[in-house]
Amino acid sequence: QVQPVESGGGLVQAGGSLSLSCTASGATFSPYTMAWFRQVPGKERELVAVISSWSGDRTNYADSVKGRFSISRDNAKNTVFLQMNKLRPEDTAVYYCAASRLQTLVVHRSEYHYWGQGTRVTVSS
Repeated sequence: QVQPVESGGGLVQAGGSLSLSCTASGATFSPYTMAWFRQVPGKERELVAVISSWSGDRTNYADSVKGRFSISRDNAKNTVFLQMNKLRPEDTAVYYCAASRLQTLVVHRSEYHYWGQGTRVTVSS
């Protein structure tokens, strides 16, 4: 199994950029589908972006972040990244990294087996 650990959250002004990283320790990283979710108080945790296992040649994004966010992975470093550009106040949330043993672009949180502790992103207006 893998244990994801997120880093890179913080405070940024609207229109700015922020990059999140998630390093997974434990088992071999490559076979896992990796994703970023986010959650605000009182709402369900929602998928932000997902990247396929191994080469990472397939990705999927929530409509709200398409064209602004980009997910990528570096298997040699056991790390998945989320580049966030043109940030908006509504992007404010705790962002979670998750790993799935399913080697498809799974989108529901119930299909993810391992979770990080989360990193907070705050976008000021």
